[in-house]
Amino acid sequence: MTVALRPRAAAPWALPGAVVLVVAGTVLSMKVGARPLSWAELSDGLLHFSGAPSDFVVRHVRLPRTLCGLLAGACLGLAGTVAQGITRNPLAGPDTLGVNAGAAAAMIAVMTAGIGSLAGHVWFGFLGGAVAALTVYAIGGSGRDGATPVKLALAGAAVSALLTAVTSAFVLLDRDLFARYRYWIIGSLARAELPTVGQALPFAVAGIVLAVLLVRRLDAVALGEDASRSLGARPGPTRAAGLVAVVVLAGTATALAGPVVFVGLVAPHAARALVGTAHRWVLPLSALLAAGLVLIADVAGRVVIAPEEIHIGVTAALLGGPVFLHLVRTRKVAAL
Repeated sequence: MTVALRPRAAAPWALPGAVVLVVAGTVLSMKVGARPLSWAELSDGLLHFSGAPSDFVVRHVRLPRTLCGLLAGACLGLAGTVAQGITRNPLAGPDTLGVNAGAAAAMIAVMTAGIGSLAGHVWFGFLGGAVAALTVYAIGGSGRDGATPVKLALAGAAVSALLTAVTSAFVLLDRDLFARYRYWIIGSLARAELPTVGQALPFAVAGIVLAVLLVRRLDAVALGEDASRSLGARPGPTRAAGLVAVVVLAGTATALAGPVVFVGLVAPHAARALVGTAHRWVLPLSALLAAGLVLIADVAGRVVIAPEEIHIGVTAALLGGPVFLHLVRTRKVAAL
């Protein structure tokens, strides 16, 4: 399929609007919760920590949660954009390439073996996602045609189905394991900590840099196999590098918030609806929209049934679902 890229921004206000969304989400995330904070309490907690209860809430609860939401959302938006770009599949995402299924299988393996804590488990999930994605690429890249979009999608579906079946078998046989796995698989920012942000930041930066370096090549790949080769962008190496970026970005987001799968799907579609298909516009806008969506979804989860909370994986789907359905009904989603 050959498509024409729209190189200019169709909505000049899109990026500034997305920045406003992220700022609004950040402010709400810091102020709203089981214990609402005044502006004075928020300022004192950030700038003049004295050990007061409100200071503790700001520094040790709201700030880590907000930073995790921002970083996880940006990584999800970029991962979804790159995944859709390298596969030329509008429904692609980290789950399509087996990343989430691999992460879940690795998590179950270490939980079953009783290794480490939840904070350590997510890094095994990162490794599992990488192994699964490499397996998908190895299978999809076999044969004379190499790693074509169709073969990658089929390989990803097969590997994901196999890993999901294995994971489900282990979970259903152990009630305690099911309880721990259920909390993780839905996605949540409730256990966010500043050390986790520090550990994840280098991975996020590496993934973001790699995604930015692929901007021109992703545009070329979108034009089709023959056209991309004529432009000097080899599809095979581009897809391999893109797969690495997806694994790093999705693994980082998983380490921070669990496998929140819907955000990485809807953010790139919303970005393309606003600014066209050129990746130099779509990548930053997807990152901003996804970060804003994650923060807004997290805040909504805190207040809907307060003082109880709804996990972010649920609220993100409830908020993003209508947007995605609107895009499907009003636009040609297949046009990447």
